[in-house]
Amino acid sequence: MRTALAHADRYSRGAIWLHWVIAVLVIVNLLIGLLHESLLNGVKGAIPLHKSIGITVLALTLARIAWRLGHRPPPLPASMTGWSRLAAHAAHAGLYALLLALPLTGWIMTSGARVPRPTSFFGLFDLPLLPVSRALGGAAHESHGLLGWVMLLLVGIHVAAALRHHFMLRDSVLARMIPGLSVRR
Repeated sequence: MRTALAHADRYSRGAIWLHWVIAVLVIVNLLIGLLHESLLNGVKGAIPLHKSIGITVLALTLARIAWRLGHRPPPLPASMTGWSRLAAHAAHAGLYALLLALPLTGWIMTSGARVPRPTSFFGLFDLPLLPVSRALGGAAHESHGLLGWVMLLLVGIHVAAALRHHFMLRDSVLARMIPGLSVRR
């Protein structure tokens, strides 16, 4: 049974759920986005699926930000140095920025295309086109691709840092986000 102190050292269930659902969707979308021209060329529905997942990530990120405003995250371990705390906060800020920027640049890119077509959300309904110019759509296209590579890099750093904390530093950083893992003190 978890103590109140151990519970305070963990993220809330809502934060954990949002983290892992968004993480899986981001990884799937990175694979589709980065491989659609080579490995997925000709796979009907790859890009519409990519767009629908992107909009889902945007909605879930907004929900996660709203959740975070009402639920404080657990404190970082006292053993973390100042530079590692700064790096952790910067990485999280970067991830949140990319979780917002990638879907928005994708939506702007689609809306500002030479022949704009509404994006179907998993075949359920069409998202409205944003009132943007072709020039902005082109800039969003360039930005979207670059931001995808930055997201891939930042996700890799995030995963590596979490594994470092768990296996090398043996602190509670990873355990507090994994359902069912106990937080070590």
